[in-house]
Amino acid sequence: MTERARFPEFYKLSVFNRVRLMRERGWLTEEDYQALVSGEHTLPLHKADKMIENVVGVMGLPVGLGMNFLINGRDYIVPLVVEEPSIVAALSSAAKIVRAGGGFATESTESILIGQVQVVDIPHVAKAQAALLARKQEILDLADSLHPQMVARGGGCRDLEGHLHRLPDGRDMLVVHLLVDTRDAMGANLVNTMCEGVAGLVETITDGKVFLRILSNLTDRAMVRARAVIPVDTLNGKGYRGEDVRDGVILANDFASVDPYRAATHNKGVMNGVDAVAIATGNDWRAIEAAAHAYAARSGRYSSLTRWYQGTAPGEEGALVGEIDLPLKVGTVGGPLQSNPTVALNHRLLGVGSARELAEVMGAVGLAQNFSALRALVTDGIQQGHMTLHARSVAMAAGATPEIFDAVVEKLIESGDIKVWKAQEVIVGLRKTARGAQASEKPDPRLCGHGKVILLGEHAVVYGSHAIAAPVPLAIQAKVHEAESGGVNMLIPRWGVEYHLHTDPAHRDSFQRSLGIVFDKLELTQRSMRIEVFPNVPRAMGLGGSAAMAVAIIRALDQHFHIGLSDEQVNALAFECEKVAHGTPSGIDNTLATYGRFVLYRRGADGAPSKMKPIMVPKPLPLVIGISGKESLTAKTVGRVRQAWQKSPALYERIFREIDGLTLAGVKAIEAYDLERLGELMNICHGLLNALQVSSWELEELVQIARNHGALGAKLTGGGGGGSIVALCPEPAPVIAALREAGYQAMEVSVG
Repeated sequence: MTERARFPEFYKLSVFNRVRLMRERGWLTEEDYQALVSGEHTLPLHKADKMIENVVGVMGLPVGLGMNFLINGRDYIVPLVVEEPSIVAALSSAAKIVRAGGGFATESTESILIGQVQVVDIPHVAKAQAALLARKQEILDLADSLHPQMVARGGGCRDLEGHLHRLPDGRDMLVVHLLVDTRDAMGANLVNTMCEGVAGLVETITDGKVFLRILSNLTDRAMVRARAVIPVDTLNGKGYRGEDVRDGVILANDFASVDPYRAATHNKGVMNGVDAVAIATGNDWRAIEAAAHAYAARSGRYSSLTRWYQGTAPGEEGALVGEIDLPLKVGTVGGPLQSNPTVALNHRLLGVGSARELAEVMGAVGLAQNFSALRALVTDGIQQGHMTLHARSVAMAAGATPEIFDAVVEKLIESGDIKVWKAQEVIVGLRKTARGAQASEKPDPRLCGHGKVILLGEHAVVYGSHAIAAPVPLAIQAKVHEAESGGVNMLIPRWGVEYHLHTDPAHRDSFQRSLGIVFDKLELTQRSMRIEVFPNVPRAMGLGGSAAMAVAIIRALDQHFHIGLSDEQVNALAFECEKVAHGTPSGIDNTLATYGRFVLYRRGADGAPSKMKPIMVPKPLPLVIGISGKESLTAKTVGRVRQAWQKSPALYERIFREIDGLTLAGVKAIEAYDLERLGELMNICHGLLNALQVSSWELEELVQIARNHGALGAKLTGGGGGGSIVALCPEPAPVIAALREAGYQAMEVSVG
């Protein structure tokens, strides 16, 4: 699995961090990332009003991601629009298992859509049929002339067929089939137009009467086959042997192949996956459903769409082999993509190059969903999954908040009493436990690094000015585990990051270069270990995350290997990491990460030690942190300010002196607990930082929202260019609500 496609414990991340990780790995563009975090991708009401009649609103459905898909040797992230959580989880799990056997192999036929022209009251049916075939090219040319642009794209009417039928009243009927390659369009309207257009000529040739002229949704000329080979040892688990699971899946499939009552539910499971992709990509899922079920009954008896059997071919001996044949006529161009922004975003995320490729992905998804359902049936049973879904609904109805939601669901299932009153009882108990834990548990200061906000003075602090910085109740913690081999491996589950540290510095990326300094200087590069990092500081959001991580890892290494580092040595090592990460840092981030104190900070000149003066606060300052979701590239903004300073040193040094004066005045305001004055100084400082061109439209919007909803002062914090703002809020709740309503993350903190 490539690093770009690996997402360990993706489901455990917050929505924000999932979207962020997708962008970092290159699956999302910057524009799509911003659309997702802000909610701008959702279908607006005025556009919905143009799509159908009598619109009164827009109904939302979750957009999830099917992970781990390897299809024809290529990685895919599959967007799924579905309200049932078990589908997304089951698909990702099934794809991971199939991946171990080499992934899915798919193939497809040309994407042909059938148009039907019904001809009745024909004097001589056989003669009419022969005449049609004799003048076939004339009819095909007429049909193509109706859509010259489609022909120019390589599509068009490929063939014509004549089918004889006997009506219930004994009359004969001739049905003309136009076989049309609609290329990457769904093509329903195109084919209907062709059927209408050739109707007159067909009547002339047959001497009959044309009645219906419409496409067929039985798209058996646009077929997809998907195949998966699952090694039997990957089926071991949950107390079951792989051989037993394999044989159970085969027997369950055999049941569906002979019993239409079972086949209906079996095939519904297939379509759970296919429909979710169809809706996500703006395709007609109703037509796809109709085609699949009609195809399942093509023999005259409704049966299974899939086949599962024990492999006997070389390399497949004993494996579970699954196959599916499915009619799938889909599109990647057309109206829905222009009218619904989420559909367009999903297409970009999926990254298919043609309608046939999309159909092949959907075939693989259908087979994966079928496997996951059968595996559940023959092991734990499907009821456990349904019980979980019911428990989730009950927990939501009872008002379980996100931080305890999963725990409430687990306790409901354990109790067997899945009722709202029981969920409310569980919620009360969990909150009592959490309050007790908060009162008694404190992070080990030797295993964590502190986050920070800068209330006044960023950027100017690089040039010798003062800055006021405060630790926030966020931290990054780390833990070191011994390993017998494998070198240094790092796992950050909340960010979906997994790293192996290269022993050769020349092969390290920017992240590894930064932390590699620690391992090199502590002479631990050749040791084998696994480091787990647990971040509560958002990544690259201007809250000191990189420095906090460096300090946490240094302290975890110090404790595990009994090195005996002092705080000064920890701080110095973290500063070396910061220089790699940010170019010319002031040292404030690593200092706050190490010491965790509310201080007035000033960088030492010419290599002299930095100066820190503790700030005494009568009572905690009520702050709100607003997170833009746009990465704060501190090295870039610091470099931009440096270039501007070099061009106009007198101008910029005057700005730095202004910021320094605001900062020193801010200390007095804090010590006097004059919040009005402090807020005013923060607002002025933000204006000067904007003049340094380190703000962004997201930060400006955050600042304005905060001020409009009661913040006494609001400004960017940290490097800028993205990242976060800090707002001084005597009443935090309205500010937090407004920021979240605008699509941003927000949190309340108290400092001092």
